[in-house]
Amino acid sequence: VRAIGNNFVCAKDSSGHEVVLRGPGIGFKKAPGDVVAPSRVEKVYALQDHSQSQRLTQLMVELPPEYLEVSTQIIESAERLLGRHLSGNVYITLTDHISFALQRHKNGVYYPNQLLWEIKTFYAQEYEVGQMALEIIESALGVQLPEDEAGFIALHIVNAQLDMVRITELVREIMAEVAEFYGAAPCQQGLDYERLITHLKFLGQRLARPRPQAREDATFQGMIREHYPQAFACALRV
Repeated sequence: VRAIGNNFVCAKDSSGHEVVLRGPGIGFKKAPGDVVAPSRVEKVYALQDHSQSQRLTQLMVELPPEYLEVSTQIIESAERLLGRHLSGNVYITLTDHISFALQRHKNGVYYPNQLLWEIKTFYAQEYEVGQMALEIIESALGVQLPEDEAGFIALHIVNAQLDMVRITELVREIMAEVAEFYGAAPCQQGLDYERLITHLKFLGQRLARPRPQAREDATFQGMIREHYPQAFACALRV
């Protein structure tokens, strides 16, 4: 369909679906209608729908091609480590994130990850992927990003494994239940609300992909029940 630099092209497969292809020099002097030899293709990015394919192509036009190459290396490393296939959409979200992270680093802007402890605790393997990602970025692009970025990248990997639509619906239903219990919607401003939503997302993710969990601390639960009876009753209802 069109060349995106020397090493990437937007093409159509035998079924007429748009895909992005990567390979050394496959875009060099290529014109619409040309055929790309399969033997020259290293990677096929076949996304779920036309809008995703368009978005990936747009990123390839706007960003240096090595950003997608770095993302691909991270994603393939994640799939090997986790032993599962990730959603194709992660090529878009992760490439986009890496681009913004590098831009922030260049401008001296530091964005702390308020959920780093939770990510390390609940998603140890994905956090390991995040750490590997920082090493890949430093090796390929010569930029050393802070540890917080390992956590952000880990969340992209988490999201690529899960049905986020169902999790979002679950969070929405729980918040509606909380609003009905208290007779008013919670204030949506501030860190308390943000952390509540984040913990509900973690809950949804753990339900979607069960893992062994540590046993609850009965003493802590008893303290919550005694000192915050209304909140505890609401939690039981949820």
